[in-house]
Amino acid sequence: MQKIIYDNSNYSKLSNYIADLNIKRIFLVCGRNVSNVPIVKYIKELEDQKKIEVTLFNDFHPNPTYESIVKGVEILKKSEANDIFAIGGGSAIDVAKCIKLYSSMRPDNGIFENCYLRQKIVENDRRLFAVPTTAGTGSEATQFAVIYYRGEKQSVSHKSIIPDTVLFDPSSLKTLSLYQRKVGMMDALSHSIESCWSINSTNESKEYSRIAINLILKNMESYLNNEVCGNTYMLKAANLAGHAINITQTTAGHAMSYKLTSLYGISHGHAVAICNAVLFPYMINHIDKCRDMRGERYLKDMFAELAEFMECKDMYEACDKYKNFLKVLNLEIPKIKENDLNILTDSINQARLANNPITLNRYDIRYLYKKIMLKELI
Repeated sequence: MQKIIYDNSNYSKLSNYIADLNIKRIFLVCGRNVSNVPIVKYIKELEDQKKIEVTLFNDFHPNPTYESIVKGVEILKKSEANDIFAIGGGSAIDVAKCIKLYSSMRPDNGIFENCYLRQKIVENDRRLFAVPTTAGTGSEATQFAVIYYRGEKQSVSHKSIIPDTVLFDPSSLKTLSLYQRKVGMMDALSHSIESCWSINSTNESKEYSRIAINLILKNMESYLNNEVCGNTYMLKAANLAGHAINITQTTAGHAMSYKLTSLYGISHGHAVAICNAVLFPYMINHIDKCRDMRGERYLKDMFAELAEFMECKDMYEACDKYKNFLKVLNLEIPKIKENDLNILTDSINQARLANNPITLNRYDIRYLYKKIMLKELI
């Protein structure tokens, strides 16, 4: 069971956590853009104040590479730290997860090239402590991480990389831009919704989704206004949505989003929101193409249940409410070129489509991208 700590800027609970575990060495993974976040300063000052050895690793970028992970593993080993602290958004937490995962493994005959991605996982007892500085990815709650090898996305998955402890510090969200807030919130909402309609959904995952959606809808205004209450509840919502996705995995909305992000330079949460805005109505109008083993009746009931979660009278109103977030949040649709349709269509990860409740072939995917291109979703 993951432990959650709520703390404020004096970090008394974090101090107790460190003292209770008698932590002497910390391997700190954080991006350069969070160097001024209060909790990062606190961790760095532990060296002088508490005589705790802190080794900083920030040699990575958004969409982190395999090579960065290899560097991090070697630095971790030299530090002899048993505690990895990850502070940042999804990229920083994913980097820390992979460093932990690969820290007990050895290169093949001294050659690191692709070795960790091919080897059988060897678990270890290093503790992973995460402090999310965005409310959206829910990476701190999942067994998944994303890194890139030779420009290609690699999905890493193992239960041992779910952080043992997570600290929610609303002050860590104070410096987020309004755009970062919008797209992070939409990522969390999309996780919650996709988890509901995934063919892998369970009663447990749907309960996580229900609570997350409720928290997002009730605290949206406060969060967008950068209020402490809103920041706190959005951190919790993103975490719960992450727990839901950890059970079900993502679906077609996420599969379609990745190439939009790389081609048009929009954020992940922005791209997912656009994709789900066309996917949602398509699915409720094509329930006859159901591929969930529980059947069409179940799927209709699930969409009705999702509508209740979204405080709507039926699935059509829920679909319109989701699409309307793009207007309300002023999340623009990129100008897709006709020539890019094949590139987008060919980019789809078929494994993500396997979790989708409605069968989607290549023609369907192209049709959905075409609707985005023609801006017919709003």
